[in-house]
Amino acid sequence: MTSSYTDYTVGAPVADTAAPGGPIEERWERRRFGVKLVNPANKRKMKIIVVGTGLAGGSAAASLAELGYQVSSFCYQDSPRRAHSIAAQGGINAAKNYRNDGDSVHRLFYDTVKGGDFRSRESNVHRLAEISLQIIDQCVAQGVPFAREYGGLLDTRSFGGAQVSRTFYARGQTGQQLLLGAYQALERQIDAGGVTMYPRHEMLDLIMVEGRARGIVARDLITGETRSHLADAVVLASGGYGNVFYLSTNAKGCNVTATWRAHRKGALFANPCYTQIHPTCIPVSGDHQSKLTLMSESLRNDGRVWVPKRKGDDRAAGDIPEDERDYYLERKYPAFGNLVPRDIASRAAKDVCDEGRGVGPTGLGVYLDFSDAIGRLGRSAVAAKYGNLFDIYQRITGEDPYAVPMRIFPAVHYTMGGLWVDYDLQSTIPGLFVIGEANFSDHGANRLGASALMQGLADGYFVLPNTIGDYLAGARLGPVDPGAAEVRAAEQEVANRVETLLSIDGNRTVDSFHRELGHLMWDQCGMERTDEGLRKALDRIPELRREFWTNVKVPGTGAQLNQSLERAGRVADFLELAELMCLDALHRTESCGGHFRAESQTEDGEAARDDKNFSYAAAWEFTGQGEPPVLHKEDLHFEYVMPSQRSYK
Repeated sequence: MTSSYTDYTVGAPVADTAAPGGPIEERWERRRFGVKLVNPANKRKMKIIVVGTGLAGGSAAASLAELGYQVSSFCYQDSPRRAHSIAAQGGINAAKNYRNDGDSVHRLFYDTVKGGDFRSRESNVHRLAEISLQIIDQCVAQGVPFAREYGGLLDTRSFGGAQVSRTFYARGQTGQQLLLGAYQALERQIDAGGVTMYPRHEMLDLIMVEGRARGIVARDLITGETRSHLADAVVLASGGYGNVFYLSTNAKGCNVTATWRAHRKGALFANPCYTQIHPTCIPVSGDHQSKLTLMSESLRNDGRVWVPKRKGDDRAAGDIPEDERDYYLERKYPAFGNLVPRDIASRAAKDVCDEGRGVGPTGLGVYLDFSDAIGRLGRSAVAAKYGNLFDIYQRITGEDPYAVPMRIFPAVHYTMGGLWVDYDLQSTIPGLFVIGEANFSDHGANRLGASALMQGLADGYFVLPNTIGDYLAGARLGPVDPGAAEVRAAEQEVANRVETLLSIDGNRTVDSFHRELGHLMWDQCGMERTDEGLRKALDRIPELRREFWTNVKVPGTGAQLNQSLERAGRVADFLELAELMCLDALHRTESCGGHFRAESQTEDGEAARDDKNFSYAAAWEFTGQGEPPVLHKEDLHFEYVMPSQRSYK
């Protein structure tokens, strides 16, 4: 646990052999027809573990149980409905074209590939665009209360990276309403006996038997009991790893442990450096904060982003005349204006603040101003659209956004990297499937707003239930003996790790390590990365990890509720992941999407891709603690959306 790698080796290429060829419009239907089927009687004999109960995990567990499988569902929260998906505010994309404004499956496909800066797979993205139509119908049938316009049709609004209105929403509570829909479906299956629910359980390791995923080791967070759970397949739906930065918009409990434990057992980890910075977060107010609060991207529909034209202008917003304001997004990107994609808007905000034109006490903020919208539509109309978001802002800041502009600044939000999966959502470990934000597959180097909910529900409701059967039908699995050597070894590994964390008895808290790591990652691997900064991080992270394993203080025991122990295990994994993130960012000397290398930019400061050398997904293999990882490249091929310099001007 004390060594470090500073280099890597390049291994054999990795390829997605599950994706069919032929016209892209036919690939998903062709794959669905080509999968092997499991007859209903056999499904009742098969067990599947699903880790995570957010939109991806909740919908997957409910759908798999509906098909007849025996499902075990795990979450570390006290209820599935507390999954972090519930925090999503703005909306979910779908190419329904109810506005008759030119939207289509192909346009959603095009916008998503372009928005990801041509670093995603065409086959996966087209499937996502196709399924988007079904998702809305599914959720309406479940009773999700989407907003409706006067004529009764579902209403939509615009989000960044698109010139059409395709985002369906439920005020500022879209994630909550969609999660409650999946939760009701899950609860129905729990009541029917198809799902066994394990709340307040955390996965701490993956059980491998004969090279296949056959279960997990989980800790009961209330009693401290650690035991194995066996199955025929394992599904990880455990979300992203944005909390490696300490301050992020993620819930404090969000972590990388489930996917990182699988990575250490052989699952390739793809594109870890692709992290998304969201442009509309309430700015940091001091070192006392443990997380940040997001203001929905939907606010950019009616809010105008600006800063003073003059450096160091500290007048109140209302005292700055119109001709002394710089609506910089509208100026720089006239075609998209305030609705440019998140990576573009975030870097633009950083640039004006670096110039000394930021607002607020720290100078790290820009205005999001609704005065024009209130004057045009009236306060009641704006309140009907965004009222709960305005309330959140006012309660946190003490400022009334109806009277003064909001202050916003970019913050870590979503992670596009994750475990590598093929078209069937299966990792490089047979029998281990990864869905939602936990995988890397659909968003490339930058996720368009309102596409996270779309991917989570597409994977859980529609993709995985079709593809996992192909594996189960062909694997011909026998039962696993709970006393098997592989099971006992995994249990012992977890026990040793817990015992070690409790026995160090050092002088530093877990949070102090996490905070230092987060500051280091934000400074050197955040919105802008440089060769010098990344090397600095790669020097410091191994030192910090050594300090952690010799000087961390974890009070209490493992035989009880112990949140310090929970956090310690998660931070230990963040300390390993952070090094791989920096190495991935260092090796990718181009800029693309959310990965911005200062050495690789155009004359006007935009990201400059290097398609000749970096048009691939970087899938990393774990070779042992302290050993150089192996880089496996999956070449990306474009037949329908030709790579070009991204422009939103």
